[in-house]
Formats: sequence, C-alpha cells, structure tokens
Amino acid sequence: MERKKITIPDLLKMKQQGIKITMLTAYDYPLASIIDAAGVDMILVGDSVGNVVLGYESTIPVTMDEMIHHTKAVRRGTKFAFLVGDMPFMSFNVSPEDTISNAGRFIKEAGADAVKLEGGGTDVIRMVKAVVGAGIPVMGHLGLTPQTATMLGGLKAQGKDEGAARKILEQALALEAAGCFSIVFECIPAKLAELISKKLKITAIGIGAGPACDGQVLVTHDMLGLYGRFVPKFVKQYVDLSGQISAGIIKYIEEVRGEQFPGVEHVFNMDEKKLKELKN
Repeated sequence: MERKKITIPDLLKMKQQGIKITMLTAYDYPLASIIDAAGVDMILVGDSVGNVVLGYESTIPVTMDEMIHHTKAVRRGTKFAFLVGDMPFMSFNVSPEDTISNAGRFIKEAGADAVKLEGGGTDVIRMVKAVVGAGIPVMGHLGLTPQTATMLGGLKAQGKDEGAARKILEQALALEAAGCFSIVFECIPAKLAELISKKLKITAIGIGAGPACDGQVLVTHDMLGLYGRFVPKFVKQYVDLSGQISAGIIKYIEEVRGEQFPGVEHVFNMDEKKLKELKN
C-alpha cells in the first residue's frame, strides 16, 4: 500500500483503532531520512538536541535559532512522518505574543507540522490556547518535564503519590480542553498513564510511562547506543552503534598507518604519457 503523509486525524484514528503510534527524535537530515523511510509515524525534533548533539549538560541552553536550524534539516529528510518541533526553554514563558511568534517560526521557517510545549500549569495552558488559537497544532508534555526538572526535584519519575498523580491527570484534561492534539507523558507510573490514556480523547504518547499509552517515543541516540553519558531506565538499546562506529574508526587508523588504505580500488589513475610529460 502506498504511504501517505501522516496527519492529526490519522493519529486520532490510530488511537480509536488501537494501533500503537511510533515516535522518535531526529536532529539532522541523514537520521531523519532513515527514520522516515523506516515507517515511524511521528518525528520529534527535541530540545534533547542540546544533550545528544550539541554537548550541553542539559536542555536549558538550547536556543530558538538552534531549534529552527535542526528542524529545517529534519524537514528536508522527512516525507511521511508527522513532524513536531520542541519549543525550548523561555520560548513560550514570557507572553502569548512571543509564544505565538516563536511557534510560528517552527511552522513557517522550519516546516514543522506542530510544536510541543512542556508543562501544564495555568500559564502554560494560557500559552497553549494562544498558539492553538493562532492555528498552530500543539502537543503537550507532562510528568517529568526536563526544562523545569530542578523544580521537580531532579530527573526522576513523577506522579507516584495520589496528589501528584491527580495533578497530572487534571493537567492532561486541561491541555486537552485547551486544544492539544496529543500529550507526551514522561516517567510516570504505568497504571497512571493507562488511566489517563483511557480518559483522553486525544493521543497519549509515553516515554517511561508503560505500554498502555497510545504510542511510544524515545530519543533515537539512546535506543541506537549513540549517547553514552547516561541511559535512562526506560530506554531499550536496540543496537550499539557507538561501539560499531568506534571499531570502524580504530580499523581506519590502523589501515592508514599500515598503508593498507587507500588501496588500488580507491585511487584515480592518469595516462602514463601525460605523467611522463609532467616529469620532463
């Protein structure tokens, strides 16, 4: 069957039919092309680019210009997946006008299909309403929100007690009412994620939130073994590309120093007569 571009109605239909949604991060053209061709439903240009590509210690330093730059590259490699751009820290925290302007850059300049905002407090709900009101689709993000992790006690699971769990549920319903088409739930108990997923009409995408969500998202560099600083508990590493890449580079160094590379099959030749003329 011929593939077509994924849309929001397609994602909602998948939820209704019980078909699990797949989502991965990408930050450049080559990886986006591979992910898209493999058949993933959604691609997120996450502010995790700060950690896994730019070398920052957290997502906080990531700027709008950096996000736009990477989203534009991913857009060029994405034909079918639904593309979401992650709004970085302080790009949606000042005013509705600034938030709409920044969200608009993801759509107009970078070609994203939607934007993602972290958090579910009153101010975030207000920003979500403003962006949706401007005609820009919004994905929410609840549970562990890395941009505000210091206020949550660090990078750890959220919603473990009744009060915290109820707050996440209430925020999820508020985000849905504000117009979000989907919400990412990060590092919350699996049973809580299941309960919320059933209550929501929109799609619930889990990352460290158990199997009952409508779909799953992972940082691609984590699941491919390309980021060695820290591997979260919820990540399954499908391959160890870091090890394979390292082995390939070591082999290259050995062959260059041992004069095994380049071989005869890797070089270009010229006419011997012309070579003699140069020597004379």
